[in-house]
Amino acid sequence: MPRLLMLLSLLTSVSTTTCLVTPTLAADASRPNVVMILADDQGWGDLSIHGNQNIATPNIDQLAKDGARFDWFYVCHLCAPTRAEMLTGRFYGRTGVRGVSTGQERLNLDEKTIAQYFKEAGYATGAFGKWHNGMQFPYHPNARGFDEYYGFCSGHWGHYFSPELDHNNTLVRCEGYITDDLTNHAIEFIAANQDKPFFCYVPYCTPHSPMQVPDQYYDKFANMDPSMKNRDPEKEQVGMTRAALAMCENVDWNVGRILKTLDDLDLAKNTIVIYFSDNGPNSWRWNGDMKGRKGSIDEGGTRVPCFIRYPGTIKPETQISEIAGAVDFLPTLLDFAGIETTYPQPIDGRSLKPLLTGKEVAWPDRALIASRNHQISVRNQAYRLDNDGKLYNILEDIGQRHDVSQQHPDVAQELKQIAQQYRTEMLPKDDHRPFTVGYSASTPLPARDGVAHGEIKRSAPAPNCSYFTDWKTTEGTITWDVEVGEPGTYEAIVYYTCPTENVGVEIQAELLGQKTAATINQAHDPAAYGPERDRFHRGAESPVKDFKPFSLGTLELPQGHGTLTLSAPKIPGGGAIEVRYVWLNRQ
Repeated sequence: MPRLLMLLSLLTSVSTTTCLVTPTLAADASRPNVVMILADDQGWGDLSIHGNQNIATPNIDQLAKDGARFDWFYVCHLCAPTRAEMLTGRFYGRTGVRGVSTGQERLNLDEKTIAQYFKEAGYATGAFGKWHNGMQFPYHPNARGFDEYYGFCSGHWGHYFSPELDHNNTLVRCEGYITDDLTNHAIEFIAANQDKPFFCYVPYCTPHSPMQVPDQYYDKFANMDPSMKNRDPEKEQVGMTRAALAMCENVDWNVGRILKTLDDLDLAKNTIVIYFSDNGPNSWRWNGDMKGRKGSIDEGGTRVPCFIRYPGTIKPETQISEIAGAVDFLPTLLDFAGIETTYPQPIDGRSLKPLLTGKEVAWPDRALIASRNHQISVRNQAYRLDNDGKLYNILEDIGQRHDVSQQHPDVAQELKQIAQQYRTEMLPKDDHRPFTVGYSASTPLPARDGVAHGEIKRSAPAPNCSYFTDWKTTEGTITWDVEVGEPGTYEAIVYYTCPTENVGVEIQAELLGQKTAATINQAHDPAAYGPERDRFHRGAESPVKDFKPFSLGTLELPQGHGTLTLSAPKIPGGGAIEVRYVWLNRQ
């Protein structure tokens, strides 16, 4: 066993095996439903239950009061890593997730997800929102244990009012404001499966940018001067705070809708409801004097709200003082559901059921890891060791102002040893995984996953929701590194825009020695939109356009690894096209 696994097993007492190989239900176990709600970029301080007087979140507050409230709950510094830890019960550095875009967000295929465990145990499984752990099959949520999926697979989305979304790997149009619409679909799933056990995952995409929210939520905050500000008020952008708080109140309203649905269907008593966030706040705003924000591996970037309600099993007003994290959800929920299993790989999480049910058990101290690139921070029950080797007693100094490493050299040395082993075994490595084609009938290859050559540029710095533009000459190309998993005939469809003066441009797709080309004979030149609905400037987020599909013909592809190249052999006008996707659809 690697040294880090030995260290962590001593600190966490994780059991990696039980009696059964295939998940089954214990004979006398009831089968609780599970609803897991995940906010995106909501900080610990973005709730009224945590003392923020700028905001009212009555539904989430009541959820916390009706169940368990975690004092010290930890996730990762960014979105995709937290989702990987929740899905697998393992530190994200083990899972293949390296970042948040261009393929680095993908969860390795040998990882087994929490949805797969529940599905194998007979649960209906559905996810409604931001996936962010892989787009192409077999990385897509439908291939990772979710029967039903509605949302988007990227990390960022450019517009929140009736945007384009993915419904079971098919492009559809959202109806209305995205958070409301995701909730509608989650409610429909709950109602459709009320007579069987279900696992319903609702990963919202707000208050992540773009900072868009309906008037009915924003009007309250439009002219607010927040009474509570960030610990460094000169850093706070009040316009961003206003928009984020309005988006959080919309999330609260939608949480209330889900809870009401469970009540109306008489499901609440047998449903575990979890609410948490994926990282710290996405701006400098009030966050309980903690250091850092989203992207940081200090307290403010990794400590988030977490509440769990299970009527009749978890007592109201339960307060959990032990540290816990996203890695604990998988073993905890399997434990509550009575699903016994052998984990295919060692996990880092620990079942929190004894703490949640008030059972008297030994609870050894443990270490939770926060990492960003080559930076490591380690948190145990009382202390945080930061990346610079400074030690803080968080129970006495939540703001991380006083280094106590000299007063507690043994603690500092122990946590440094854990950090060093993590560096040795789990730091990001070069990622050479190609994008997978042919593992489903239709495979999208978005601009996010492509590489532009020549003068071609992205529509915005953040790749996730971008498209390729400024394609002026025949020297420009766009490429995707792909692996074709199944040989066959594939139709290549490009999603494009083209002004009238560029009609007649020829576009060619080439892969694994095969070529197909077609001439764009119809203009499609829609205006970009999105920023006009922003409550605060969007920064790196791309605007959006309504792209049109156009068939380039078919390719007879062998199985293999190669480069899909999109080129423009003939450009009779002033340029070529803009590109949002190429889809390869198996015939």
